Amino acid sequence: MIAHLQTLQQQLQGELYYDTTMRTLYATDASAYREMPLAVALPKTESDIKLLIAFALQHKTSLIPRTAGTSLAGQVVGNGIVVDVSKYFNEILELNVNEKWVRVQPGVIRDDLNVFLKPYGLLFGPETSTANRAMIGGMVGNNSCGSNSVVYKSTREHIIEIKAILSDGSDVVFGETDLDTFHAKCEMDTLEGRIYNNIRQLLSNYDNRVEIAKQFPKKSIERRNTGYAIDLLMQTAPFEAGGPNFNFCTLIAGSEGTLAFITEIKLNVVPLPPKETGLLCVHFNTIHESLLANLIALQFAPTASELIDHYILECTKGNIEQQKNRFFVKGDPGAILVVEFKKNTREKITRIAEQVEAAMREKGLGYHFPLLFGDDTKKIWNLRKAGLGLLGNMPGDDKAVPVIEDTAVDVNDLPDYIADFNKILEKYGLYSVHYAHAGSGELHLRPIINLKTAEGNALFRTIATEVAALVKQYNGSLSGEHGDGRLRGEFIPKMIGAKNYALLKQIKETWDPHHIFNPGKIVDTPPMNTFLRYTPGQKDPNVITVFRWGNQTVLQHAEQCNGSGDCRKTHLSGGTMCPSFMATRNEKDTTRARANILREFLTHSIAINKFNHKEIYEVMDLCLSCKGCKSECPSNVDVAKLKAEFLQQYYNANGIPFRSKLIANFSAVAKIGSVWPGLYNGLVTNRISGSLIKKIAGFAVKRSMPTLSKITVREWMRKRKEPASNNGAKRKVYFFCDEFTNYNDAGIGITAIQLLEKLGYEVVIPHHVESGRAMLSKGLLLKAKAIAHQNIDWLSDIVSEEAPLIGIEPSAILTFRDEYIDLADDDHYEKAKQLAKNVFYIDEFLACEIEKGFISAALFTDTDKKIVLHGHCQQKALTNLNDTVKVLSLPQNYTVNTLPSGCCGMAGSFGYEREHYDLSMQIGNLVLFPAVNKADATTIIAAPGTSCRHQIKDGTGKQAKHTVEVLWEALL
Repeated sequence: MIAHLQTLQQQLQGELYYDTTMRTLYATDASAYREMPLAVALPKTESDIKLLIAFALQHKTSLIPRTAGTSLAGQVVGNGIVVDVSKYFNEILELNVNEKWVRVQPGVIRDDLNVFLKPYGLLFGPETSTANRAMIGGMVGNNSCGSNSVVYKSTREHIIEIKAILSDGSDVVFGETDLDTFHAKCEMDTLEGRIYNNIRQLLSNYDNRVEIAKQFPKKSIERRNTGYAIDLLMQTAPFEAGGPNFNFCTLIAGSEGTLAFITEIKLNVVPLPPKETGLLCVHFNTIHESLLANLIALQFAPTASELIDHYILECTKGNIEQQKNRFFVKGDPGAILVVEFKKNTREKITRIAEQVEAAMREKGLGYHFPLLFGDDTKKIWNLRKAGLGLLGNMPGDDKAVPVIEDTAVDVNDLPDYIADFNKILEKYGLYSVHYAHAGSGELHLRPIINLKTAEGNALFRTIATEVAALVKQYNGSLSGEHGDGRLRGEFIPKMIGAKNYALLKQIKETWDPHHIFNPGKIVDTPPMNTFLRYTPGQKDPNVITVFRWGNQTVLQHAEQCNGSGDCRKTHLSGGTMCPSFMATRNEKDTTRARANILREFLTHSIAINKFNHKEIYEVMDLCLSCKGCKSECPSNVDVAKLKAEFLQQYYNANGIPFRSKLIANFSAVAKIGSVWPGLYNGLVTNRISGSLIKKIAGFAVKRSMPTLSKITVREWMRKRKEPASNNGAKRKVYFFCDEFTNYNDAGIGITAIQLLEKLGYEVVIPHHVESGRAMLSKGLLLKAKAIAHQNIDWLSDIVSEEAPLIGIEPSAILTFRDEYIDLADDDHYEKAKQLAKNVFYIDEFLACEIEKGFISAALFTDTDKKIVLHGHCQQKALTNLNDTVKVLSLPQNYTVNTLPSGCCGMAGSFGYEREHYDLSMQIGNLVLFPAVNKADATTIIAAPGTSCRHQIKDGTGKQAKHTVEVLWEALL
């Protein structure tokens, strides 16, 4: 087969991979399933897809269509060729504003589409919780809905036409078909004709129609994705007088890529909703109360009614990003019902909210009714959307598993159904997480099960079987929006009856007689507790690590990634994670891929050193260690930490490369160079000698090298006269003179000290060594640990709440709050945690002093100034930019525009390295460089990070300033 794949690889205009690494990365999605594919294809053209179809037919394999790979039921897991259309089939092809439709390729991201549509006053309605990376092709395949389905219903209702390739390689366009056209198509002697004729025969049969009406879910359930939608096709004009025109798009929606390969989709779009949104966030003591109140809320025509239970709320307490979004939570509610209203004015929303509250209170339901508007609404939806990923953040092997997480019943049946559901779980000593779409009769219910045990595997199946029977009892749908896939496929005969299931098999056989399109989904599905990520009885390897991993192992930390794919969002969605993916759009460069490759080898490797695999190195290589995933990944998977641990373990087996040693020991090199800074600077900036140095070091020749300051900060402090204001200082602060500030940015360090003193603080540089940031970035953890211990020993006795430690380089000072705690041995651990409480990035410190009234705007100019702010990645991950904005906005007429620029692309040494330079600049060009270039000459460019300022200089030719420089220049 390898020889055949090699031939196919040469024929494709796109890409084909059959190496272990890529196959491993595509062996999972966001479900509990794992199966190694034969290969991974990234087709560039429709001709490529036809070549793949021909190959599958000839070699009796299959094609598994895939976009973002966020499926929760194993839809894109299989042993054939995974065909990823996300990289090349991602164009918006045509928009007709007057007729309100848009034509797109399947790899277009839902939120990116709406960014495109917004200037035209239009919107594609259905919204999944994964909307910033979910693609239209996947939304069609699963018939996705989302929180606003009470208004916009499902994707199916918005599909006008689908262009596809059938299993024989022929082209087809499915769309609305009148009676004459329908019957004419039934007579064609082609695969398309056989498809139309087959459906005519099946749905014209009276007995079939009676059985479908009897067995399929209630019509009142808007969210129903059980099997193929023949119940809906049965209501069209060929089969029901007065029905709408026949359209096969109805069947393709929710077919999970099992019938045809979609290449284009024509969608209905709608006007933007009213400009004002209000969220009534009703707090309840129990889930049952919230579901009763949901029925009341629906009487007032909300645009959404979403449930967040106490398990989700508990998870958010420990998530850096989501802690900020908990501002509205009062007490410890058992559930919160978020009821959304959209109107033209806030007054209208307020009046409706008052009526809802009165109606609920009359029934004794709810104890707190905050109504929120504006940016606060985004925070709440982000909290709700983060629920899925947060569930993966549970320590240990017990996880909230996707097993019966997509059931939908009539909304009036929901309170009783959930009560019966919980009785099943209680019988087995289980509890469940409840969240999502109460307004549509659907809750995402996830019991906590350990799938690594034989007992857990058996329980996984038992729960699915019993809940399927319960859903049937309520005449509901086992899938409301996540699809059947491998998880629910085997229960379809029970849900719709054996006779109807036979009809589905006939449809599959007619459309795809050789079963090349995503076999094993919807029909002929293997047992739902097979091909799982975790093998019953598997044991975690005994891996000794340098970092501590809290109450879990390094493997369990990697396993926190459940595949939800938050790391696949583009730069249009904002945020930092994941900069390399934003630039390359390759799955290999996602946070998810890095967690997956580690999980795979730590679980299955037979090597003594399970980290010693080049495959891991290859996937980790483009991680910029930006720390975006530490806060933006809802499961808090810290890939920067995983990468550093991996590198140390890999070096243990293979030695440390010269360049890594050079970068890690930057401080020592800079110390030597600082003796003759002029000579050093001349050598690195001279065209000939500089190029030679870069080539020897493995740096990009195009990249400018950082120079050394004429005098170090420490030397300046020793030589200068004592400031006269020390005796009247407000308080003492310790200044952490990190290696980058001391040697490269001494001018900024000196300015920071002068600023603090001018503001009335006594500044002392205590005895300490370098931060160890360079060593951490290159994976020299043992050396970084020794540095951490030294700094903890020397600083923990003097730093306090009254005399905090302050630094100006985010990546250096924040090591005290992050890596030092995880590096500290047991005898240093408590001291490290205590020290971290009193360590602050300078913007944090100044913002706090402003809040206390110790620093006022009266000290600064009132001249008008505009500032464009690019935040440092680790600052955004471990603190926030709000403090920097507050500080820069202190001068009365200074206005700050924060760029949604993510990572600058430099990331310490990453952007200097020869093989990473082009990617580094590509990342900078996504948002940062265009925004900086757009700023006029009078606008101040602010960037707290030394790497960021260097990247801005190289990428735009403009000089960015640190926060302290901006404030210093603004002082009166």
